[in-house]
Amino acid sequence: MDGIILIEGGGVILGNEPVLLTPGPLTTSPATREAMRRDWGSWDTGFNRMTQTICADLVEIVHGGNDYVCVPLQGSGTFAVEAALGTLVPRQARVLVPDNGAYCARIVRILQRLGIDYVELKFAEHEPASVAAIEDALNADPRITHVAQVHLETSAGLLNPLEEIAAVCRRRDVRLIVDAMSSFGALPIDLRAGGIDALVSASGKCLEGVPGMGFAIVRRSLLEASAGQSPSLALDLYDQYAYMQKTTQWRFTPPTHVLAALRAALDQFLAEGGQPARGARYRHNCETLVNSMRALGFEPFLAPEVQAPVIVTFHAPRDPKWRFADFYNAVRDAGYILYPGKLTEVETFRVGCIGAIDENEMHNAVAAIARVLTALGISVR
Repeated sequence: MDGIILIEGGGVILGNEPVLLTPGPLTTSPATREAMRRDWGSWDTGFNRMTQTICADLVEIVHGGNDYVCVPLQGSGTFAVEAALGTLVPRQARVLVPDNGAYCARIVRILQRLGIDYVELKFAEHEPASVAAIEDALNADPRITHVAQVHLETSAGLLNPLEEIAAVCRRRDVRLIVDAMSSFGALPIDLRAGGIDALVSASGKCLEGVPGMGFAIVRRSLLEASAGQSPSLALDLYDQYAYMQKTTQWRFTPPTHVLAALRAALDQFLAEGGQPARGARYRHNCETLVNSMRALGFEPFLAPEVQAPVIVTFHAPRDPKWRFADFYNAVRDAGYILYPGKLTEVETFRVGCIGAIDENEMHNAVAAIARVLTALGISVR
């Protein structure tokens, strides 16, 4: 492919930069990067049509049909999460937040800033949210009106049981807002089953676009009932939606190059075979990574049954010579960028399985890690 340079040891550097083994930003394809070389006018009819096709494709990926609409928003995924909570949750509501990681905790911080009442349901960082515990919390507090659930807690790579949680919310007539930041496009999500009122993700994750645009896929009736509810102008999903319906344009300057890259990334996503094929590639990446790292002596933090195929957390070596910063820098020099751990109780680091890479690249990355361990004199076993 254009822009790929072989490096010693069998790895690759894309466009003279290391391969990103991170949960986003991630390594993108040459075609996606090429799409950003054209400038677009924000009022141009061609750009507005591109926005419309992107939104239609995003709704289709999760089988939203006519009951759901996609609202794009400038900024990172957290912007879109805050926009969804601020727009869709009334100030007098109470939100249940099952919390087993850093991004669940971020939802709590957002609710605190918005002045919305919440109940935090704590789980361990290796423990998926318990459906029974969620139902018990709803039974114990009939004032709870909403659940805000992270589907894939990226701080550990932990997968929460979204379908079962959605079924509880549907049965109890409780609104469910889902942070699907690291699962959208990689894992199956079907809005036809009911129970999910809003789903939030971003351009720079498993769709393999570049960062800069979040989006919320919202039940149309819920969004249309939320007019005037957001305390923010810039993060008002209803206002963005209503303006786009009226004019086909964004309210404020859109990230035009990000949209162009996402259009190209979506075209590749669909050509690959959509979510089933994207998910299968990531699963192969994840299996290759875990097996190869185990051969070096590294153990994953999570049990296999709750490990999502997006990012894997590994226990750090106990060798006193271990310093993550030294390890990170040496692996980067070998052509790969890893991610630090984000857990609170044990020392870990993370390796992403997503992006425009395949299992061969995972083998190459682990080979580079093995060489670095030898060079640094670090024992894993």
